[in-house]
Amino acid sequence: MQFHEAKEKILTSLKNRHMCLVIGECEVSYIGRASSTLGKGQRLVMIKADSSVSIHENRLIRPTNYMMDASISCESSETKAGEKTLTLVAKKLKPKETITVTFYSILAAHSYDLPESNDLRLSGSEKELNDALMDDLSFLEPGLKPINQQQVFRKGVCDIVAEDAKGNLVVIELKRRQADYAAVTQLKRYSEEVKKMKGITTRGILLAPSIRKSALELLKQYGLEYFSYDFEVGERSKIKGIGKSQMKLSDTF
Repeated sequence: MQFHEAKEKILTSLKNRHMCLVIGECEVSYIGRASSTLGKGQRLVMIKADSSVSIHENRLIRPTNYMMDASISCESSETKAGEKTLTLVAKKLKPKETITVTFYSILAAHSYDLPESNDLRLSGSEKELNDALMDDLSFLEPGLKPINQQQVFRKGVCDIVAEDAKGNLVVIELKRRQADYAAVTQLKRYSEEVKKMKGITTRGILLAPSIRKSALELLKQYGLEYFSYDFEVGERSKIKGIGKSQMKLSDTF
């Protein structure tokens, strides 16, 4: 596909707020909170009506790069060696970030007018799993009783506040997907706030199907706890299995 055809397709999609899929050989660079580069390779670039851009390779579910609410431009360009290229740039001001995609060839570029839909019914949502936990916390540990759900704090909303058999307060943060650094620091903030408010020993429990190795290391440094779980999706979500991960890191993965 010629660059001028691809450029016209991309610009028309942006103007009409359509989804645009571009496949080609490209390099990708990111400058912002950090910096990264992807060398030449065939990739899929997806541009959506919400001004989001994501770059996908033929592996993994998540994009290798993405940006939300971006200002997007597309221009014909030329390398120092005189090689013709097509450059797609996505920018944000707050925080200041830029993704630059330089295409050396275009295999295909297609535009689709996909209507937006808000008619999503999610089974097995965090809210449903949260409700299931409020029914009974004793399977996490004997004597653990729920006190409050969706507790509002100064820095966010905690899923569950409970009390253990010794009278300690327990802050429980539930994640439907793999827990990461952000989930651990979030739990730490809530636990510290509860301890400061009540002046008594407060524990923190992170509940998720799995956790990244680096996040588990951080969690242990903070003295917090992690439980893994499995659940069934149906008319009412049901937690099937629970496991406490206090073993060695090597035993977890």
